Amino acid sequence: MKLYSTNNHNLAVDLETAVFNSLPADKGLYMPNVLPKLDDAVIAGWDKKSLQEIAFDLAYALLKDDISAQDLRAIINDAANFDAPLVPLQDDTYILELFHGPSLAFKDFGGRFMSRIMAHFLKKEQKEIRILVATSGDTGGAVALGFLDVPGIKVTILYPKGKVSPIQELQLTTNGNNIEAIAVDGTFDDCQALVKKAFHDPELNEKFNLTSANSINISRLIPQMFYYANSYARLKNDYEDIIFVTPSGNFGNIAAGIMAYKMGLPVKRFIAATNSNDIVPQYLTSGNYQPRPSVQTLANAMDVGDPSNFVRIMDMFGKDLDALKQMVGAYAYNDEQIKTAISEVYNRKKYVLCPHTATGYLAVKDIKADDEQNKDKAAYVILSTAHPCKFPDVFGELGINYEEPEQVKALYQKEKQVKQMGKSFEEFKAFLINE
Repeated sequence: MKLYSTNNHNLAVDLETAVFNSLPADKGLYMPNVLPKLDDAVIAGWDKKSLQEIAFDLAYALLKDDISAQDLRAIINDAANFDAPLVPLQDDTYILELFHGPSLAFKDFGGRFMSRIMAHFLKKEQKEIRILVATSGDTGGAVALGFLDVPGIKVTILYPKGKVSPIQELQLTTNGNNIEAIAVDGTFDDCQALVKKAFHDPELNEKFNLTSANSINISRLIPQMFYYANSYARLKNDYEDIIFVTPSGNFGNIAAGIMAYKMGLPVKRFIAATNSNDIVPQYLTSGNYQPRPSVQTLANAMDVGDPSNFVRIMDMFGKDLDALKQMVGAYAYNDEQIKTAISEVYNRKKYVLCPHTATGYLAVKDIKADDEQNKDKAAYVILSTAHPCKFPDVFGELGINYEEPEQVKALYQKEKQVKQMGKSFEEFKAFLINE
């Protein structure tokens, strides 16, 4: 597979270069030169295949020139060794539970797949790799567990101090070994800016082989296609259409779904559900894209004021806003609406939505109100991105109980190892050089 930059379609690099470099020098994002269309017969047979078999069909179509079928199957079977069940919520609405991996968040799919892809290439190259990752909550935990004790790789995770949940912070800071955590006195956008500046700093790139495990890295997006396709396979015989509703912060998750659609996955529409950081919903309404500093919300993993992956989405639609709006919609909700939705679903169904998933539930209600003609034809799939246990303060306030997973109980016994830092790039650079 060859990849180009969203800022330069004439660029052509191989998969290994894109995985380890993360960002092109022109500050665009890597995208596959071609998103190959899968045969209709392959897609038609997915209802008889497992998630891992469907994942192989998608990944092999993209990566067959870079990784052998045998190695790719082994990577997928090891990385995606947990389920992503569809749970019926009401008649035509399903919750796609993506929190059954080790860090209890959807980002386990991307983090585990990426770590194994890198390990595959490292066997050949014997490189020493330094991974820098910014997190607003769940990415860091998934990356930490995905890369823990992987030979030849050291991971530095930056997170906004005081703006992640207690469980998320424990997942970031209790690993040790090749994983280090830095609490930045700022927002997620400040953390992301530090990472991006580091990738473009000549002195740091001379000293380290830098790469990222954020969704800016193409190897994070590829495995996130898997559960969209698997959901379609489970529902395709019962519904004419499927509408995916994706809680969205940095817009990598929904970008992966759109990649699967471009490869032939039959989808009627994608809906991005956001919190008060509503840059994309505003853009789809006004046509004016205006990034701004992020604000803190209950759905903290979506507290992003300048979503990096939105440029990939625009690239896939040829930067044509009208074409984008035909396939992608977006809604935004504030904290009070999120809490009301959580309480409503718990009282009615005894099902616990995390704050991110609650934005998806609210979006489905609005979609149905706006689209009566498709009411009986479509299945609505809400991507549930994190286990409720990551947000104890929210559910304590609402008086909602949930069962805490065993791996979370074990975290309380571990000691946090974290460094404190301001948002100055000079301070961050000096830390990396001198540690």
